[in-house]
Amino acid sequence: MAQSSSQDFTHRLQLLMQQAGVSSFTALSRKAGVSERQVRRLRQGQVGQMRVETLLKISQVLQVSMTELLTIFDETQRVDEPASQTELRREYQRLQQQMHEQREALIQEFQQSSLQVLESWLVQWPTAAYAAQQNQQLPAVRLLPLVRPVEQLLQEWGVEAIASVGSEIPYDPHLHQLMEGNAQPGATVRVRYIGYQQGDKLLYRAKVSPIDNTPNA
Repeated sequence: MAQSSSQDFTHRLQLLMQQAGVSSFTALSRKAGVSERQVRRLRQGQVGQMRVETLLKISQVLQVSMTELLTIFDETQRVDEPASQTELRREYQRLQQQMHEQREALIQEFQQSSLQVLESWLVQWPTAAYAAQQNQQLPAVRLLPLVRPVEQLLQEWGVEAIASVGSEIPYDPHLHQLMEGNAQPGATVRVRYIGYQQGDKLLYRAKVSPIDNTPNA
């Protein structure tokens, strides 16, 4: 009877392997990065004795979801084993959530490192663009469209500029950095280099000058 169940699951596994273009059990073991013993357990329907990470690797190679894999190889489990299957599914969901959180953390880390590389451009470019816009005869004005993809990227990352170059705004020491002179909070200052924030996180403060002492940007 056990041999019959084993042959049945072997056939199901072979069908999945054929659909995924996996030529042999050894190839499945190698591509998934698991031992051939684990593949044998799957052929015998012993998913309750396999680690979630192992099942996840095999499911990715076979191009099926974890839920589908558990359903396909779950029919010969004993009456006292559904609880272990439920636990497997819970562990799988926990692992998926963990992977999602790790992915989000990696994205944030990548964005932060990229922003550090772009810092000089982020600070200097708006001032250069402002100067070019004030004098349409400058050849530099033709370069403005070239940076639109970068601006679009920053927008997708949720990076927002603090004010704009040349704007006159109330001084806020939390968002603005004085380049010279003194100013009380709320006093009117002129933005010379814009700052940036990403959501609630301040990346760079805008550099400003008191309105009475502002040289041409």
